[in-house]
Amino acid sequence: METCSFTIIPTSVTPQETHRFMGYHRNRIARPLATMFILAAFLLPAAPAVDRPPWNASWITHPTAPLREPLVLHFRRTLSLTEKPAHYIVHVSADNRFVLFVNGRRVGDGPARGNLTHWRYETFDLADYLSAGTNYVTATVWNYGIYGPTAQITDRTAFLMQGDTALEAAIDTPKDWMVEAEPGQYPVPRKPEGFDAYMASGPGEELDAARYDWSWNNPQASGSNWVPAASPMRENIYPNAARAALAGQTVDNYWQLVPDELPHMAYTPTEAGMVVRTDEPGAKTFPAVPVKLPGNRHVHILLDRKTLTTAYPRLTVSGGAGARIRLTYAEALYDEKQQKGDRDEVGTRQAEGFHDSFLPDGKPHRTFEPLWWRTWRYLDLDIQTASSPLTLESLTANFTAYPFEERASFVGKNGNDEDAELAKIWEISWRTARLDAHETYMDTPYYEQLQYIGDTRIQALISYAVAGDDRLAKQALAAFDASRMPNGLTQSRYPTSQPQIIPPFSLLWIGMLHDYWMYRPDTAPVNEHLPGTRTVLDWFARYEQPDGLLRRLPWWSFIDWVSTGALPSYDANGESCTTTLQYLGALQDAADMEHALGDPDRAARDIQRAEHSRTGLRQKCWDPARKLLADSPAQTSFSQQTNVLAVLFDVVPKDEQQNVLKKVAAIEPGTAPDGILSCSYYFRFYLARALDHAGMADDYLASLKPWRELLPLHFSTWPETPGETRSDSHAWSAHPAYDLLTLVAGIEPSSSGFATVRVAPHPGELTTISANFPHPQGTISVQLQRSANALSGTVTLPGTLTGSFLWHGEEQPLHPGVNQIQAD
Repeated sequence: METCSFTIIPTSVTPQETHRFMGYHRNRIARPLATMFILAAFLLPAAPAVDRPPWNASWITHPTAPLREPLVLHFRRTLSLTEKPAHYIVHVSADNRFVLFVNGRRVGDGPARGNLTHWRYETFDLADYLSAGTNYVTATVWNYGIYGPTAQITDRTAFLMQGDTALEAAIDTPKDWMVEAEPGQYPVPRKPEGFDAYMASGPGEELDAARYDWSWNNPQASGSNWVPAASPMRENIYPNAARAALAGQTVDNYWQLVPDELPHMAYTPTEAGMVVRTDEPGAKTFPAVPVKLPGNRHVHILLDRKTLTTAYPRLTVSGGAGARIRLTYAEALYDEKQQKGDRDEVGTRQAEGFHDSFLPDGKPHRTFEPLWWRTWRYLDLDIQTASSPLTLESLTANFTAYPFEERASFVGKNGNDEDAELAKIWEISWRTARLDAHETYMDTPYYEQLQYIGDTRIQALISYAVAGDDRLAKQALAAFDASRMPNGLTQSRYPTSQPQIIPPFSLLWIGMLHDYWMYRPDTAPVNEHLPGTRTVLDWFARYEQPDGLLRRLPWWSFIDWVSTGALPSYDANGESCTTTLQYLGALQDAADMEHALGDPDRAARDIQRAEHSRTGLRQKCWDPARKLLADSPAQTSFSQQTNVLAVLFDVVPKDEQQNVLKKVAAIEPGTAPDGILSCSYYFRFYLARALDHAGMADDYLASLKPWRELLPLHFSTWPETPGETRSDSHAWSAHPAYDLLTLVAGIEPSSSGFATVRVAPHPGELTTISANFPHPQGTISVQLQRSANALSGTVTLPGTLTGSFLWHGEEQPLHPGVNQIQAD
């Protein structure tokens, strides 16, 4: 059999670039991997060009180390200054990650994750770290290769630094930069070891103190391992192949640089935990007091923080040559049946899962801090000493996450007493949202650390409502747009090195863009991403049948986790009512944005398509006997999810919506009464929206029963699913923080850009509501008291904001400043 080969040339490149591309990659046998990366870089959507002079700095790396295998490198350079500068601004990047130091002090880390066509660089002002005379600028750079986190995209290990102006040009790589490979720190390939669960968050680390270069950050240190840094583009004969460039500029390497628009992640002290169990009596006061462990002893020390955290642990020891310390991080402890139960219960339960190893060398004051942060409530130290005693000097931690500020508040009272359970639900929801937000949103900080659209839509809304911060949400909207495949769909999670396609999540991305359009006044992201909504909907239109329903989609049509059966389900013709409902909702959202900012003709077509699907759903999926919408035209399976969406998108007529919700709203997560599948904590976000849409938002507080039932189990963050959940911290379960503000306090935008506000409170059994909500112009404050069916109090609007107050169908205009409310 003969074989043929072909080369794809992007249509946007110049003839000169085409010639160079073809000539350089003629030898496809010798360079198949390089060709693959070139093609990937050209075919991925590129970031827009930035109007900025070309970079002068070049990427650097170790001259001989394998660049796509697990590798830790140290870089260093001296910098002489005649005086302390007022500012010394540098731009820094690496593949995969760096931690930057100046004169031994930690400056920061990065870069925030992206893809090769959106490779971020961080900006730091080093002035506070510098002094007149000789200064020492250093960095640790690492890449864990095939063991790296799924969210990490990579080409090869490299480092980059450039000064912002001519004043800082002396620091540019590669001039005078030295590098050494670190043999004493490497990834720990994960094995089941009795704990079999999907992990995508990357490896643990092992630090062998006897092999580690403890003097790498010491300006007086020297050694034969230090060599001049070299270009990472070893396969390229051109001298400028490693020259850095912004996205949109022509280069011979794969990193198209874009500035990181996010603030630097937090790095602040937090508690590592207190000892709750140990077989070494002298260790009970650790880490408050150092403890000396005898030689030839096996010791366990279990610490509990009481609440989950995402942080960098920092363990310092002395002595103990030949000892081994294993640090196991756990969200909760497990009994002998691998069950968690009450998260406060210790007893004989064990910490299992993610771990690091530290091998002391007997020298004093050796400190282990992993290169990437860890997630834990419980931290187990499993220590085996050799013949020498080991002193545990200290165990501290530095919290890290996106630096959100909690600007919103919610307090609900019954009489004179605050609803303590509601207060706890608010606290746990916000903690969950915080720990699942770093340089990207994350579904879970322990297991995956991946930014999924389904989770991220809810997280973004919490960010708008509680923090008044849209920067991380804009990053996510752009990331999902950049994940787009040639067929027009987005990927379900991004960034990721392992593509995953959940077509309904592309529809939720349209909803997420619509959310942004409603809450934030800046329409630039909507204008930028609106064309992408069209490619998504055009892809789905290919699967629309003559009756308006969607047939079975390729890949994974995930809707929600269910306790039995499957969702979506299909009839003999392969049609699904549930996926069609999500398609209908996306068409409506897209039409809104098209009408306001895009193509009115497209908006009309979207509305027409939505109505066609709505008609088909009513005709094919409504069961007149059960008075519910079925999951497929076969009408053999039913779910909360389908009926919630049917109400939300008016497939169920207005006069029937409350009856439908009364049938399904009380179904608890993890159950299936009368064969009706229940929503998970995640999909109850849409249940809350349906209650509001049907005029039943006063029932929302009763719908919080599943969260109230978690409180006696002492969760400090909300779990992924009911029952024996895998993840104890899942962002999609944190939406009560958003719901309490928007449904109970009733504060929502009534026009795009939050140009006007509607305040329609639903206190349920509460007698007092006090809420603050961050708005782009300031803070919206709602202070209300209920007496029987009457409400009184104040609504205060910031700036020039206007709106309306709605109570029992009666509307009152709201003006800027303090509004007195007296409503019957």
